[in-house]
Amino acid sequence: MRFIYVMDPMCAWCYGFKPELEAFLDTYSDIHVEWVMGGLAPDNNQPMSEQMRTTIAAYWQQIEAKTQVTFNHDYWHCNTPYRSTYLACRAVIVANDLQENGAEKMVNAIQTAYYQKAQNPSLENTLIECAATIGLNKAEFVHALKSEQTQKTLTQHLAITKQLRVTGFPALFYLDANNHVYPLALGFCTFNELAQRFNRMFQ
Repeated sequence: MRFIYVMDPMCAWCYGFKPELEAFLDTYSDIHVEWVMGGLAPDNNQPMSEQMRTTIAAYWQQIEAKTQVTFNHDYWHCNTPYRSTYLACRAVIVANDLQENGAEKMVNAIQTAYYQKAQNPSLENTLIECAATIGLNKAEFVHALKSEQTQKTLTQHLAITKQLRVTGFPALFYLDANNHVYPLALGFCTFNELAQRFNRMFQ
């Protein structure tokens, strides 16, 4: 059973979706999930505007109210935020190349650092520490993070995202035996909604 999960490790709605996705996938055996980095925001070294900070901080409040997750709102007082997620996406790609189930493990590490520990995943040092927490060699990780191959893979992920016509995250698709793609989630939804949509496909 194959799924494509298009997401960004710094997407707050993807973080909110995590318990719903895990509950859904746990109901099935022998599954394979292809993690595709959708790339929420390109590389940018300009601090986030005050207006954008306020907007995203408000999203966190909304997501807390609607989902099972909580946020460490100290992030906004302890960091200089950047609207820049491609580096975190490349970090997930590297982890997936270096370790079995590395994409999922790295996403979890980044989300924990960002949303629970109020650390900034737009910064390389934060991502290096995340890599260390899942057992990756720091020097090997940094080398791969800056490689042309990793950038090429991210470009491929962005192309898949466009091909699937994903305009927001999270996005979950099911692939049948003939490689036909069926959308299950285009944006946040609950475990029950996922299960109902999936079961309808086989009726």
